[in-house]
Amino acid sequence: MSVPLLVVILGPTASGKTALSLHLADRMQGEIVSCDSVAIYREIEIGTAKPSKEERRRVPHHLIDIAGPEELVTAGDYSRLSRQAIADIAARGHLPIVVGGSGLYLRALLEGLFAGPPRSEELRTRLRERAAERGSEYLHKILRRIDPAAAQTIHANDVPKVVRALEVSISARAPMTGLWQQGRDALQGFNILRIGLNPDRESLYARINQRAREMFSAGLLEETRMLIDRYGSSVWPLNSLGYKQAMQHLRGEISLEQAIVAAQQGHRNYAKRQMTWFRREPEVHWITEFGSEAAVQKRAMDLINSKAQD
Repeated sequence: MSVPLLVVILGPTASGKTALSLHLADRMQGEIVSCDSVAIYREIEIGTAKPSKEERRRVPHHLIDIAGPEELVTAGDYSRLSRQAIADIAARGHLPIVVGGSGLYLRALLEGLFAGPPRSEELRTRLRERAAERGSEYLHKILRRIDPAAAQTIHANDVPKVVRALEVSISARAPMTGLWQQGRDALQGFNILRIGLNPDRESLYARINQRAREMFSAGLLEETRMLIDRYGSSVWPLNSLGYKQAMQHLRGEISLEQAIVAAQQGHRNYAKRQMTWFRREPEVHWITEFGSEAAVQKRAMDLINSKAQD
């Protein structure tokens, strides 16, 4: 009995992952499993660049809009849910296609999670209080001291992830990244093909800048205001790029143009961190020839056809 194929499309934000996944799903009778730590949340729309409703009708999508903004979906939750979705898709005889740029969630899915210490709400609360009192950079400085590798992959403004990394490292009395290598439960039973998209930096940054500006034109400020009114400003999806800058503008701290420029810079920095993370992924087949969308699609199809014969 042949081992079912699992296609993973990874790469930085705005590199064309969604468009490629839709093309492959159309051609290969595929279903898409989102690997995006923000697209999981309902009502967080404009700042996430989720597939449109028409695209979701065209191809079945999984793990989009499965939680409210006030809920917390951890990497462990994502690993469990995505593995179930992938197994269900394969059982239907369809091709599972995992798509996204959330490196930690992808690692949790493919390689499993370490057996870390139990959650400590008391420690977590203390760390959040420190962040509120002294700023997120203060916590990140502590993380850089006790787990430099984790600090390199987690932005100082991503308070939930910084708090989690500190909680694990302090509770275990060992760096979290060291624990990652111990007792992980890798995904079994699939022939995994990792396809990475890596367009040249100039064109990627131009797309990132255009996307960030279009988010504000499409109503990001209004959506952010609605979310604050409905859930308060402390729900963690509002810390994500775009929403953070929108909140700064709504509080009168920066102008609209400054918010747009800051969001553009934030997304460019995020793309750099994503590539740093994904370059450590094993056996990625990188596509760098972006002369045309058709060329990218053909290269991806060739990789799938070759892998399917393994």
